[in-house]
Amino acid sequence: MLFPSATSPQWPLTRLVMADSSVGDDLPDVIAVFAGRDAGAFGQAVDQDPRPRTLLVEHALNVFTRPGLRGQRMSGDILTDGGNGSDDADASDDLKAGRAWSPRFKISKPATVSDDVLRYEARDDDAGLALATEVEALKGGSLRIRHTLTNAASGLYMLEGLDVHVPLGDDMTEFLDFCGRHERERQPQRHQVADGMWLREFRKGKPGYAGPLIVAGTQGFDFRHGSVLMVQVSWSGNSTIAVDRDDEQSVGINAGELLLPGEIVLAKGESYTTPWVMVTASNEGLDGAAQSIHAWERSLTTHPRTQPMTLNVWEAVTFHHDFSKLKRLAKIAADIGVERYVLDDGWFHLRRDDRAGLGDWWVDPDVWPDGLKPLSDYVRGLGMEFGLWIELEMINPNSDLYRKHPDWIMQASNRTPIEQRHQLVLDLTNPQAFDYVFAGISKVISETGVDYIKWDHNRFLLEAGSNLRGGAPAVHAQTEAFYRLLDKLRAAFPDIEWESCASGGGRIDTGIVEKVSRFWCSDMTDAMSRQKIQRWTAQTVAPEYIGAHISQPCSQQTERTLSLAFRAATAVFFSFGIEWDLTQANETDLKELATWIAWYKDNRDFLHSGKFVRLDLADSAVLGYGVVADDGSHAIIEHVQYDESRSNRGIYLRIPELDESAQYKVRWTALPQLSAPLESFDAYGPLGDVAVSGQYLMMVGVRIPRCRPETERIFEIVKQ
Repeated sequence: MLFPSATSPQWPLTRLVMADSSVGDDLPDVIAVFAGRDAGAFGQAVDQDPRPRTLLVEHALNVFTRPGLRGQRMSGDILTDGGNGSDDADASDDLKAGRAWSPRFKISKPATVSDDVLRYEARDDDAGLALATEVEALKGGSLRIRHTLTNAASGLYMLEGLDVHVPLGDDMTEFLDFCGRHERERQPQRHQVADGMWLREFRKGKPGYAGPLIVAGTQGFDFRHGSVLMVQVSWSGNSTIAVDRDDEQSVGINAGELLLPGEIVLAKGESYTTPWVMVTASNEGLDGAAQSIHAWERSLTTHPRTQPMTLNVWEAVTFHHDFSKLKRLAKIAADIGVERYVLDDGWFHLRRDDRAGLGDWWVDPDVWPDGLKPLSDYVRGLGMEFGLWIELEMINPNSDLYRKHPDWIMQASNRTPIEQRHQLVLDLTNPQAFDYVFAGISKVISETGVDYIKWDHNRFLLEAGSNLRGGAPAVHAQTEAFYRLLDKLRAAFPDIEWESCASGGGRIDTGIVEKVSRFWCSDMTDAMSRQKIQRWTAQTVAPEYIGAHISQPCSQQTERTLSLAFRAATAVFFSFGIEWDLTQANETDLKELATWIAWYKDNRDFLHSGKFVRLDLADSAVLGYGVVADDGSHAIIEHVQYDESRSNRGIYLRIPELDESAQYKVRWTALPQLSAPLESFDAYGPLGDVAVSGQYLMMVGVRIPRCRPETERIFEIVKQ
């Protein structure tokens, strides 16, 4: 837990973040301290203003970093009645364009706390604006914050941006965020906090392959060490996040939605609410922050209580759907223990390749003359669930829908946006398009019998205007429409589980995680590449959400050939699956696959409920990670010899979160281990019947000698 001094700028925030889920009772005290006021100030007069200014950067308060509220009033009347909401035409001043750009809010109602949510309201009557801020304490110790801005005066207020501000202490001198691309998502990069602003803008209509997340911390923080503050935007559309420091006293992280010109224009009485901004503090490095988020995700109603072993047939058949082969794949999969079978892209009208069909949401009778139900029935008859791929937000120009309704696409003007993957974006803010998509896919689901949906999103939102508004930007409204469509389908089909995919890991965020049970974290299925993609995806979602599949021996993406044991070990800690033409696998491969699947089923409840840990190691050629029970009684750890080591010293894996006073035994798992070590077996230690203390395992560790590259080994630690 974090225990900075009470005078430190981050003290009240970190006290709140690190508390348990009952922290709601303490919220007024915490926020009062945060505001630099005594807790009793919440019941005092408005002019004492106990509002936590630090959650919103206000220029009027002598702050010269980027204001948290950016906008201007276009026309209309200000309020002159003390803020009771009535107009006084005789006393009003005409507000011209450019006014109300620098508000100064004062508390208007005492703060309230209900269900672990603190809410306070403030106003600036000169500007005709009202601001409500909510701070919610979450299970696991994180909090989330959002603002709601209301236009309380006549006329229009054009909002350019509204950010939540999270202050940083002066000892937080370094920060980490992600870069990434298709098939190489969430790669970390580090920076020093410096004067000026480090601004990340995510303008592609989804979080993208990096995502709006920043972790600031003490110098040199790593997985297990250092005080860190993690901030991320819970939103599946455009977003912005920045570290901002001036030469006076202001330093912090600003986060919110990135609004395009004119997206939010508020008439009198209308409001805009920011996305939730997640804030997590840890005095135990990156893992402490990740574990807090994982605990919250595991409290959600959509959390996958048990993740089935999955076969997705995309890499086996791509667009070439042949009923007899798909049945053979299903039979082989069922025989080795697969529990869910997913038919990917290629089943609907015209969809023989990626150039046609999106928008025509009916089963193609040329390929499936009897529909998909015969395949679904066959799969279910084998004891597996049946899953289906969809991409409802997109449309191909070569589709019946586009030929009938070309005006249903998103576009900024009469010109058609540049295509990506031969597709355009369907404007779901158009009620007719929304209803058409909902009706079409609902009919397919009802007639087929579907247990699982993989929802894809394969292009960026370029020139994403709506023809309903003359081409005005509509990414905000499109994101809301996506949420609304998903929610409506979830309500109509409550037994279906949903997976978020966006060309792999392009839409993974703490907003959509409340609506889905799984993420496809990358179209890269090469196990070497996946090791690091999954390692960092776990910073924001728990491992059981991360779809990880065994690919074919020679990767379709890299043409690298890896052993089955390495491919399986890379995937087995996560939402385990297969992405491989099993009709090409030999009997030895199938037998080994069955062994891994059986082990996954025996251990998934533990793997998906304990603390996910990533080990800080002295050798950069080695990765170490695993799961430790909440009570420290059990651990399963994986050692990955990723590359060639520079020396023969081997490596010590120090295992965190154990009971240092207890005795443990360390043993290999009953899995195919990947190659003989380059030293004798006895060089491993301590492994076998010798009991060692938790303190030894935490401080000295388990020694693994230098091994061959692209190999792994998994061992268990059990309390005696």
